[in-house]
Amino acid sequence: GSGRVPAAFCNVVGWKGTCGRVSTRGVVPACRSLDCVTVFALTAADAARVAHVAAQFDPEDPFARRAPGALAAMPGPLPQPLRLGVPNAADLAFFGNAETPALFDQAVRNLATIGAEVRTVDLHPFLEAARLLYEGPWVAERTAAVGAFLAAHPAAGDPVVRRIIEGGGRFTAVDAFTAAYRLRALKRRTEAVWSDVDVIVTPTAGTIPTLAAVTAEPVQRNSDLGYYTNFMNLLDLAAVAIPAGFQRNGLPFGVTLFAPAFRDDLLLSVGWALQQHTGLSLGATGQPLPASGPLPLEIRPPARTAGSDGIELAVFGAHMAGLPLNPQLTDRGARLVSPVATAARYRLYALQHLDPPRPGLVCDPGGGASIAGELWAVPADQLGSFLAGIEPPLAIGKVELSDGRWVTGFLCESHAIAAASDISRFGGWRAWRAAIEAAV
Repeated sequence: GSGRVPAAFCNVVGWKGTCGRVSTRGVVPACRSLDCVTVFALTAADAARVAHVAAQFDPEDPFARRAPGALAAMPGPLPQPLRLGVPNAADLAFFGNAETPALFDQAVRNLATIGAEVRTVDLHPFLEAARLLYEGPWVAERTAAVGAFLAAHPAAGDPVVRRIIEGGGRFTAVDAFTAAYRLRALKRRTEAVWSDVDVIVTPTAGTIPTLAAVTAEPVQRNSDLGYYTNFMNLLDLAAVAIPAGFQRNGLPFGVTLFAPAFRDDLLLSVGWALQQHTGLSLGATGQPLPASGPLPLEIRPPARTAGSDGIELAVFGAHMAGLPLNPQLTDRGARLVSPVATAARYRLYALQHLDPPRPGLVCDPGGGASIAGELWAVPADQLGSFLAGIEPPLAIGKVELSDGRWVTGFLCESHAIAAASDISRFGGWRAWRAAIEAAV
């Protein structure tokens, strides 16, 4: 999980392609027969663009494989139906985290909303295969890769990693064949699962351990983090880690979508569709998710558009596309211009006693964050009636965007924040809503 788990912990995408699809020539090996190069990106669409370039057959890499076709440069439409496997509850592990089960359930509901047909699957043979990675003779392959270096440099390397790698010497050739036969048997059991589903979704990691917990029990915490990832390369699966929400403490949570080898296009398309649906901000940037390009789920402008006389208005809450008050804009012929983000000197608050719930944006010159929103163009002859319906403590003023522009947009009277919750750390209203829904 060296590409997916860090991605989940940083609220970014991690694409672990099919083994051999991206050349590992020149990469320092860990388990050379299993090693994959991961692409980190802010979106699955960006990951697809990079993968399209990087996934080229390398005749000088003995582990390279010829793919049945080139990877698409952009995610495509989702198959209908999309058969989505979700593990039995007994196979899920969250390692004592009380919040992440609800975040995972919300991610599954989101996938169902975008068209997935949810089916329960038995993850047990996958989890059995995962144990072979560190409990079986594949540890000896790590010894073959870097054991000589560690022997020549006694002071080099993390002590825990050194102990694991040095332990590879205890395995025999008989152990290797026994484990290989066991893996083939488990792979045959997993093939029955793939006859019923196209993609399986799991948490990327059940929890994010503290540094103190890792220091206290490094081997156990490593095992916990690999619970949903260690079987992937052994079973020749492709995977992509996708951001899926935030815990109450602000730490991110992600899910992994995986499928048999060479289904990378499908995984990136499903991942991008999920990102489009949840609308989480990008990584730690606070920037909103872009809505451009040939996407599986794109926000389409209404039939009646604002035209050249449209007056631009920045919105940051319930007036955004797909949210409860958005019809107040679309019914007036307003059109979505683009996603935007404020300069990093604003705070967003969840206001009290408004129905439907709405946030308030307040300038904080001494700090603050970049807040995601949308820029809409409203027909000039419709703007007055729209403004007349704005309820206090919301107001209209000038808002500075991340690109330095000043636009007209929603702000909040400062007195209202005394009883409100500061939700700035989520980077926007959509991300906060997703976190709240997942926690219910």
